[in-house]
Amino acid sequence: MTCIFMRFTIIWVIDVFLHLGGDEIVHVKDIVAIMDIEKTTTSAITREFLKTGEEEGFIKTIVEEEIPKSFVVAYKNDMQVIYLSPLSVTTLFRRYKKLETLRMKAKVRNGGAL
Repeated sequence: MTCIFMRFTIIWVIDVFLHLGGDEIVHVKDIVAIMDIEKTTTSAITREFLKTGEEEGFIKTIVEEEIPKSFVVAYKNDMQVIYLSPLSVTTLFRRYKKLETLRMKAKVRNGGAL
C-alpha cells in the first residue's frame, strides 16, 4: 500500500462587496465616489450631473419609500450607475472599513497573498 501526502496551502480570497441598502451590493473596486446628497446638491454642477443621469437612465433608487441620504457612483457591466442610497455616507464608510479590516486580516493570515 502506498501513501501519498500532499501539502495544501489554503488561500483566502475575499471579494469585497459593499451593501448599499435594500437588496443592492456593489464591488468595492467598481466604486468611483460616495457622496452626501444634502451637502453636494448645493452645487449646480452636482445637480446637473444627477439631472443628466436621471435623463439618461443611469440613476437607480435603492429603496423607493425612503429619502436618499447619499449617492454612489459605480460601474456595473462597464456602465456608470448612480445609486441613490437610504444610508448615510458615514454608514457606508463604516461598512467599507469593516470589510477592509477583514480583508487585511485574511491577507496577514495568508502570508501577504490574496
